[in-house]
Amino acid sequence: MGAFKKSFNRAEPNMPLIIILLVIVAIATALLATGLGPVSVAPGTTAKILLSRIPGIGRYISQTWETLDQNIVLGLRLPRVCLGMIVGASLAVCGVTMQALVRNHLADPFILGVSSGAAAFATLGMLFGAFSFLGAYSLSISAFIGSAITIVFVYVISRVRGRINITQLLLSGVAISMIMDGVTSIIKLSAPNALGLHNAEFWMSGSLAGAKWAYLQLPLVVLLICLAVLMLNYRGLNLLLLGHESAIALGCNVRRLQKLLVLLASLIAGVTIAVSGTIGFVGLMVPHFTRLLVGGDHRKVLPLSALLGAILVVWVDVAARMVIAPEELPVGILTAVIGGPLFIWLLKRNTKEKK
Repeated sequence: MGAFKKSFNRAEPNMPLIIILLVIVAIATALLATGLGPVSVAPGTTAKILLSRIPGIGRYISQTWETLDQNIVLGLRLPRVCLGMIVGASLAVCGVTMQALVRNHLADPFILGVSSGAAAFATLGMLFGAFSFLGAYSLSISAFIGSAITIVFVYVISRVRGRINITQLLLSGVAISMIMDGVTSIIKLSAPNALGLHNAEFWMSGSLAGAKWAYLQLPLVVLLICLAVLMLNYRGLNLLLLGHESAIALGCNVRRLQKLLVLLASLIAGVTIAVSGTIGFVGLMVPHFTRLLVGGDHRKVLPLSALLGAILVVWVDVAARMVIAPEELPVGILTAVIGGPLFIWLLKRNTKEKK
């Protein structure tokens, strides 16, 4: 027990051990979550089905499962679990990025209004078919276009004498978000049918129900690239938390780094929202708990936040599809129910620390 506590010492955590443990938990999470649902598949059967698909190993696995179980695991559950992990990791990494950018641990990935912009364009496409010419991926592409347009407006408004003003960045994000929310309300009030409105509301609440293998490639590539860039700039992220002037004095190119962080955060948030809708509070909760575990060094916070975010979203999604089975709740509703009280606790705790 003493060795375990020493490994999770916040001042000097044993990072290799912590990462190995979280990877094991993530693998176990994927295995268990793939089998859980209105129609359950035993973990042993799930493991055999997955191992049978691995080249070189599959020929040694005898098929003792039913075709229905295989279709459920490979066609429905596994892509959903994989998407949940990618979305959770992306939201957590985006949260870390935004909190470093605005120097506030209570910031979240949607603070710049990207979710509102994505919702407005996605709703327009779902209710009126405005982007139907984009084909099967019209929903994802329209949501990404909305988030991209929103962040461009926010970025242009927040520039003061050639650099990003953090206060203006936050205020412009709030303003653009309110405008986009108003546009979304107008679109919903003009909905031509109730079914389309229901689908739009379900998507905006955040859901992994429409997961497909084809949806995984772009978010995964964006996550890996952005995480790699952030890890290379972890010293700059640490310096930003000291303040603008201190970071410059210590040799950080704050202007360039701020632009980079806005770009990366917007890219991650936009791509994530495009495939899952708005899943709130993950980017707020996970980075905070990660810092409680390993301290504030972004070299440690970024990879652990990604792992914890992936695990959290998968289990919340499991709860979402089992609470009222065979129906399911949007994941965003459960994260809001859990995250709301937690946000209040963090806010009160933050206030006490400043006294």
